[in-house]
Amino acid sequence: MGTNATKAIAVDVADCLVIGAGVAGLSAALEAAQHGRVIVLCKGAPADSNTFHAQGGVAAALMPGDSPADHAADTIAAGAGLCDARAVEALCAEGPERVLHLAGLGCPFDRQADGAFRAAMEGAHQRARVIPALGDATGRAIAQTLLAQLPGQPRIEPRPGARVLELLLESGRCRGLLAIDETGRPHVYLARAVILASGGCGRLFARTTGPFCDGQGLAMAARAGAVLADMEFVQFHPTALDAPGADPLPLVSEAVRGHGAHLIDDQGRRFMPGEHPMAELAPRDVVARAIFRRLAAGRRVFLDARMFGDHFAARFPQVNALCQRHGLDPARDPLPVTPAAHFLMGGVACDLDGATTVPGLFACGECARVGVHGANRLASNSLLEGLVFGRRAGRAAFRRPAPAPPLQGQAVTPAQLTRWLPPGVSLERCLPGHDDGQEPAIARLRQLMWRDVGLIRHEDGLARAAAQVARLAREAAPGQISLANMCAVAEAIIAAARQRKTSVGAHFRADGPAMASGLAQGAAS
Repeated sequence: MGTNATKAIAVDVADCLVIGAGVAGLSAALEAAQHGRVIVLCKGAPADSNTFHAQGGVAAALMPGDSPADHAADTIAAGAGLCDARAVEALCAEGPERVLHLAGLGCPFDRQADGAFRAAMEGAHQRARVIPALGDATGRAIAQTLLAQLPGQPRIEPRPGARVLELLLESGRCRGLLAIDETGRPHVYLARAVILASGGCGRLFARTTGPFCDGQGLAMAARAGAVLADMEFVQFHPTALDAPGADPLPLVSEAVRGHGAHLIDDQGRRFMPGEHPMAELAPRDVVARAIFRRLAAGRRVFLDARMFGDHFAARFPQVNALCQRHGLDPARDPLPVTPAAHFLMGGVACDLDGATTVPGLFACGECARVGVHGANRLASNSLLEGLVFGRRAGRAAFRRPAPAPPLQGQAVTPAQLTRWLPPGVSLERCLPGHDDGQEPAIARLRQLMWRDVGLIRHEDGLARAAAQVARLAREAAPGQISLANMCAVAEAIIAAARQRKTSVGAHFRADGPAMASGLAQGAAS
């Protein structure tokens, strides 16, 4: 930190700032660029997003006999009735056009011999509507297709290596952000609108499939005054590869079960037919808890795909490579699996156009709570959400324009910058400093979240977690911003989980009843 806090800080100005370069952020940026200059900020290279790790496919009603209404019905059923019906309608009605648009841009969706899309079954879908690309590398195919559009968009300026630290406010309106640029220097960006597309918070848990989701965008939005909602609804994917020492854990796509693979216990017996009528294709929360209960009892669980033989490598090349890297051959070995934190259904509360409770701040993708997922996300709706609501946010950011920001081409002093920081935030606290002690503290946080705020919760564990997280937050040194952000998001999840005393979807209270009605509102935090 040192002299960075005393020198003048460079300022850049755009019409719109986008935080994140996954499917939601890129969709927002490409739409916003139709209206003005856009700067896209991302921590690593533009290709370093969670979108690149998405495997199975993108869900859309594109096959004969399917319809957006059927897709919506499955989405609401999987969400335990807590979805926003208008948001689901927008997702399912606009989704097919967004997928066709991607195909027109050259996205290599898998095709049948006659050129029609190939569609697969996944959990809680009543029809085969999940469209894969490159076998099991759909996220990578979509991200590469969107990234390939950027060179032809002179109004879009990617800023890789930019670490966003805080949102900036003026008279209650979001007017920009403070970041550390690729050279390590503080940099201020001002704009008429900021679009948050920073992903979720899977890294809060000791077992996760997400390499980048530390919840920073959620914490920044909350400090700026944005409402977070449905934070108790964290989805745990049922089948992460239980690979010792791996962090994050490799994902074994739900499409493998959709293709016919079975879950078996350590005695070789299938157990999901006795848990749910849809067996291995039950909603994710049902499958994940069934596996977790067996693991907690000291048993092991495996995904058996041996019936595919050598066909497995051709159909699931990415999963096959991940397994081979850990000494497993899916054609011959049952794959040890465990649930792992995978997706946040809650997030920054926003409307169907991504507008949050803070004027000038929009949100889309996993960090946003627009209402499409309810208590449990339907498989392969996440990429579709980024495509549909990213575009909506990019368009809406220019419908409510603010006056052009001042200071174009100038610099600000630390004193000026401090006036724009959220209430209670100091420049010393928000600039990164020495990280000594941060990683061990983060490791403790992740372990306690997995133990007490994971798949099965009860008040005693939640109260214990609340006390321990509060202590970790108090002990965070100035500049330990990753730890501080992760603690802030953990506290929001715990508070929401304690408030909702009934079990519904991904939120399971061992000490409470199942929710009798699917009409209850999501808890805000």
